[in-house]
Amino acid sequence: MSVPPELRLRYEKLKASINHYRRQFHVFDREEIPEAARDSLMHELAELERQYPVLVTPDSPTQRVAGEARTQFSKVRHTTPQWSFNDAFDENDIIDFDMRVKKQLGIAAEAPLSYVCELKIDGLKVVLTYKHGKLDVAATRGDGTIGEDVTHNVRTIQSVPLLLERPIDIVVEGEVWMSEHALRKVNAERQAEGEPLFANPRNAAAGSIRQLDPKVAAARGLDTFIYDVAETEETLPHTQADELGYLQELGFKVNPGYRVVTSIDEIISYWKEWQHKSKTQGYWVDGVVIKVNERALQERLGYTGKAPRFGIAFKFPAEQVTTVVEDIVLQVGRTGVLTPVAHLRPVSVAGTTVSRATLHNEDEIRRLDVRIGDTVILQKAGDVIPDIVRVLPELRTGNEKAYVWPSVVAECGGDGSIERVPGQAAWRCVYKDSFAQLRRKYRHFASRGALNIEGLGPSTVDLLLEKNLVQHLDDFFTLTEGDLLTLEGFAEVSAKKLIESIKKVAEHVSLARLLTGLSIPHVGEETAIVLAQKFETLDAIARASESELTAIDGIGGIVAHAVVEWFALEENKALLSRLAAVVHIENPDHASSPALSAKPLAGKVFVLTGTLQSMSRDEAKEKLRALGASVSSSVSKKTFAVVAGENPGSKLTDAESLGVTVLSEEEFARLLQEALG
Repeated sequence: MSVPPELRLRYEKLKASINHYRRQFHVFDREEIPEAARDSLMHELAELERQYPVLVTPDSPTQRVAGEARTQFSKVRHTTPQWSFNDAFDENDIIDFDMRVKKQLGIAAEAPLSYVCELKIDGLKVVLTYKHGKLDVAATRGDGTIGEDVTHNVRTIQSVPLLLERPIDIVVEGEVWMSEHALRKVNAERQAEGEPLFANPRNAAAGSIRQLDPKVAAARGLDTFIYDVAETEETLPHTQADELGYLQELGFKVNPGYRVVTSIDEIISYWKEWQHKSKTQGYWVDGVVIKVNERALQERLGYTGKAPRFGIAFKFPAEQVTTVVEDIVLQVGRTGVLTPVAHLRPVSVAGTTVSRATLHNEDEIRRLDVRIGDTVILQKAGDVIPDIVRVLPELRTGNEKAYVWPSVVAECGGDGSIERVPGQAAWRCVYKDSFAQLRRKYRHFASRGALNIEGLGPSTVDLLLEKNLVQHLDDFFTLTEGDLLTLEGFAEVSAKKLIESIKKVAEHVSLARLLTGLSIPHVGEETAIVLAQKFETLDAIARASESELTAIDGIGGIVAHAVVEWFALEENKALLSRLAAVVHIENPDHASSPALSAKPLAGKVFVLTGTLQSMSRDEAKEKLRALGASVSSSVSKKTFAVVAGENPGSKLTDAESLGVTVLSEEEFARLLQEALG
């Protein structure tokens, strides 16, 4: 399979960056970017390898276990290879894992299978070797084959037994961790000494275990959870759950949060439960580990080159991920202040998919040096619009574009002038009513009279504008559920419902409704329908001259000039191009349409005046259009008939002077009935 050059370059950049960050983290305890961001880069790399297996090379980060021994510690060769689990990031990954396991075991997909769910502690893995029940060697995982001898520090951890309950030879695996309380204490001491603070408990635990002086480690309040037996001279229990009990029996500390389950639904329920409970444990939990419970089945499943087939690490939704900036646009705020917003390659962060991130102001863009096309670290905490916290310049290809702050912004209204707010980093529109103007325009676009997007009412439109989630009309169609969850009053169900409503509209947008929604000067509902009837496509309307437009009954010189002028503006051309990419525009009203021309009132123009008793004016218009007729707002010689209700206006006089047929409401009703057959 041929790999596109841009993807091959992206792959090489990803591979080099991941190898760099992993080495800094696992070897030198330097967390240059958060673990969640490293996971996000790794996930993208693995996805490229899945799509293009030819890319996979032995030096790929997906083909090895992280870390290697530091030179200041003696090296220890593990007697049992230290594997790392493959990662799952969503429910579909877990469903796929279950299907793979059952397929390899020859078990029916719907058959129950026993799994053990254990908490994935965010700490430092250690391998403890006991001889005749006494702690002999404690080592880090290292590269999976060779680790570092950290026995002198591990011996200071109170939960590590120096002597087991029985004098046996055994090798066990577990996690060294630091509590959040201990981290606060350690950082307070380091701050007092003028030393750099640890970023998180995991980093602190790793730094403590790798101290040359055991007194330092002893003072750090480290702890452990042991979760697996690598080797033992005794007969192991038949299940993973019983193995945890076996470890406790020997004197090891085991995390009590594990659970035996028999279905994928139970696994997902456990995962969701601990997403919330993990915040209250006092130590960091970044996911759950799922293992086939039966040891005999584990042995049948075996291992791949780097991971066990019988287990998987189901990560909690990351609050920091990587993605790509696809565009930077300006949003007009309620007070006219301009906020730059990054449009992103959609990405899941903190459990929801998002496609927008605030960049705050011009100075922030310069500080980050963020460019269109950049790979960035995105952070989301709680129900707020995500922030870009860092650019990864090493992933640049040379095709990125710096954002140039404009001198005029069309959305500001007036002549589009903008000005710097005195004493602030913000810019604002000179025209003071810019937000109110924008709000009216966007409300109209979504309204019943235009695109009729159910659920996208005035208050929601206002919120989208205020939260900088929508900058142009086409942005409505690129919103995600995760974007909506940042809005007050939106929950998962309501967000999903609105996105489904938007998608439904996008699949079938009538040309007439789109023209109505674009707020073209002097083009209301009637004129939009006339234009749709006379022209086949949006492009045809855009190419029309003033003379061609004025030749259409009901369109005068003022309207024609406004239409031509609107379609000539570059920002409107760009808007229409973007809209064409996200919606499907249809034109059932076109005069050459077989369905339209076959209708009984096709080609006939009606004008309504006065108040009708049996129906509203909108209902009358709908009935006429359904029968193929068009409705005009003015009377001319081409008008077929004027329908006059109570208290008719000047249109009745115009009809009489031009000799146009005038129908009473009763005559109009009979006409409709006859047309319906």
